[in-house]
Amino acid sequence: MAGLRVLAVDDEAPALDDLAFWLRADPRIEEVALARDGTAALRQVDRALAERRPIDAVFLDIRMPGLDGVVLGRLLAQFARPPRIVYVTAYEEHAVDAFEIKAADYLLKPIRPERLAEAVRRVAEETGGSAKAAADRPADPVPSPDLVPVELAGVTRFVAAADVWYVEAQGDYARLHTPSGSHLVRIPLAALEERWRAAGFVRIHRRHLVALRHIEELRLESGRCTVRVGGTELPVSRRHTRELRDLLVRNARKSQ
Repeated sequence: MAGLRVLAVDDEAPALDDLAFWLRADPRIEEVALARDGTAALRQVDRALAERRPIDAVFLDIRMPGLDGVVLGRLLAQFARPPRIVYVTAYEEHAVDAFEIKAADYLLKPIRPERLAEAVRRVAEETGGSAKAAADRPADPVPSPDLVPVELAGVTRFVAAADVWYVEAQGDYARLHTPSGSHLVRIPLAALEERWRAAGFVRIHRRHLVALRHIEELRLESGRCTVRVGGTELPVSRRHTRELRDLLVRNARKSQ
């Protein structure tokens, strides 16, 4: 089975060299092309398509002069046969942009070889290039549904539902708000709503999911309902107001 053809893009030579080294060390990758800017990368992808040797994935930095990684990713997503995009960046704040173009992964610098290998595995599976390898590999352990993995500075940690005040939708991502800060995770709000219902989370708005036990105050003023959670005031939509009030009343009775 043919290996993957990938393109590594970074305007900083040392970072590009490191990325290329680790990509070439992966047995699932057959060929690694390099580009120092977005324009050159776009030309290479276009030329590879014309030669009928398409690039399977682009490992792409974000902050580059000229055509940056976000714009380039959107352009590549419009191709008739778009390559998979894996962002490799020092910045966390572009994760939503990455999800909007259906990026295969989002890695933070400095690169960890095992994390890069995981991104290659995702690309290989999505392009059909490692069906046998995937079948032969032992299944990954399934974490508790109350835990959500988050990546901070290249380190994966798990956030427990019990530690979350509320969840905010950001496109098809969700931001978990906790006493220690907020964390952007690649899980839609609707999925977390279903997953954490048993843990006492309830939808109060199309953009917000809250933990009932962390609601500090419910306020009704001039027909407008809000709740205070973790010191933040959140709106409650009309369609969720009655349900929320009933749940809070029932919980209060149970605690008496």
